[in-house]
Amino acid sequence: MQTTRRSLLATGALTALGWAARPRTALAALAVGPRRQEAPGGVLVTIFLRGGADGLNVVVPHGDDDYHRSRPTLGVADPVNLDGFFGLHPSLRPLLPLYEAGQMAVVHACGSGDQTRSHFEAMATVERGAFREAGPASGWLARHLTSAPWENESPLRAVALGAMVPETLHGAANATAMQTLDDLKLHGPAGREAALLTSLGSLYGADRRSLLGPAGREALAALKTLDGLSPAQRQPSHGAAYPADDLGVGLHQVATLIKAGVGLEAACLDHGGYDTHVAQSGVLADRLKSLGASLAAFAADLGPTLWADTTVVVLSEFGRRVEENDGAGTDHGRAGVMLALGGRGIAGGRVHGRWPGLAPAQREGPGDLKVTTDYRNVLAEIVSLRLGNPNVEAVFPGLAREPVGVVHG
Repeated sequence: MQTTRRSLLATGALTALGWAARPRTALAALAVGPRRQEAPGGVLVTIFLRGGADGLNVVVPHGDDDYHRSRPTLGVADPVNLDGFFGLHPSLRPLLPLYEAGQMAVVHACGSGDQTRSHFEAMATVERGAFREAGPASGWLARHLTSAPWENESPLRAVALGAMVPETLHGAANATAMQTLDDLKLHGPAGREAALLTSLGSLYGADRRSLLGPAGREALAALKTLDGLSPAQRQPSHGAAYPADDLGVGLHQVATLIKAGVGLEAACLDHGGYDTHVAQSGVLADRLKSLGASLAAFAADLGPTLWADTTVVVLSEFGRRVEENDGAGTDHGRAGVMLALGGRGIAGGRVHGRWPGLAPAQREGPGDLKVTTDYRNVLAEIVSLRLGNPNVEAVFPGLAREPVGVVHG
């Protein structure tokens, strides 16, 4: 029996034991090793704005006269003021209380060194944590989890809310993709799931000689915890109201996992629809309405204690051109904007980075906002100072680190 179990775990053929999580999940990819330890920096949530979000209309430089000259129809006339020079798009108003409480920071004019205008190439660069197209094949978040000086073999250590594991987590030993928590169930003969769970518990509970027993028990404990959540425990707390869209549902699932205490360290979500070549105003307002409402609900749902141990990073593959085009939209550009949120540790209430200006002579390339902050330095500060991983060189090889100030030392 021990040889059979060892072989099944080694090949990932857990469906033969009745584990049969859906094909898109990765519970079958259990890693074996020591039991879970608490990560010192809590949970990191990344939200990737797919399509190249227009950073100039997400966080508006309304104090720059060249912004208004360049966008006579697309310019945001009534941004939510932040500091007299920058303001949030009105659809992001729900985030203003977090900014004013010092729990949200903005980094403007940030990006990679890649000059491509290809979505796929730019996404691959950012998700791998590279400066240009060349670089490591693995994802930067996977390298963080691999290099972190603590052990966590929970099968729910890293979760992607979607149909597949994103490139950010490529190389992570135990990353799980799911749409909702209902994907993570023990499937067996009808009416026999409880008996199967008991049998598997006895099987792995008796294994005290190998490293496979702890791995199996850890996975079963996670499944039992999730299966035992009552309908009330699955409901948002503190009056939080999530939008009924993919991002709102996804962040609600992440909050439930955090509250369940299953060993979650990293969660990745996508928010698409930011490739606004035409009719940008309405499309962007809709996308940002979802983003603002979802993030505000997520912070409220977690409550002060859990929110204090959570960090959220919002980023995109690149920004968009300064000048509006003839289709009432914007074309692919260079520098964009990043948001960092969290209940503690974030140097919020500020717009970080060096503003290069929007005058034609200050632009980059054919007319783009110039990159003045390497996006990797923002992530490196979060990895080292917020998450507590000192092995930043392993996460971002070759990075010449420069302080950004997004995280308190």
